[in-house]
Amino acid sequence: QVQLVESGGGLVQAGGSLRLSCAASGRTFSSYAMGWFRQGPGKEREFAAAISGTGSRTYYADSVKGRFTISRDNAKNTLYLQMNTLKPEDTAVYYCAGRQGYLSTSYYTRGPEYDYWGQGTQVTVSS
Repeated sequence: QVQLVESGGGLVQAGGSLRLSCAASGRTFSSYAMGWFRQGPGKEREFAAAISGTGSRTYYADSVKGRFTISRDNAKNTLYLQMNTLKPEDTAVYYCAGRQGYLSTSYYTRGPEYDYWGQGTQVTVSS
């Protein structure tokens, strides 16, 4: 069982930056592929970014590519999402998710592919 706890959300003006963190329990974090998803008001949950267990491979949704950076520190069992040039449409609850990777280089972009989810952290971008 893996427990995930997000932090770092808040209120920021458009054009600003935030860094989200996701702390994971367990001793096999490096074997887990991780992802960030978000759910805006009145919207369905959507994929934002994914990273392989080793951190060598990443993938981004078009809506965040070039502005967001996903990374991980396996020594600290922590996943990050650096969000720059934030827009009002980035307003959402952000969730981290994890699953055992098939390969150390595997990453996943669909919600049902993940087994573990955090409780979410709110990000609000004002115009």
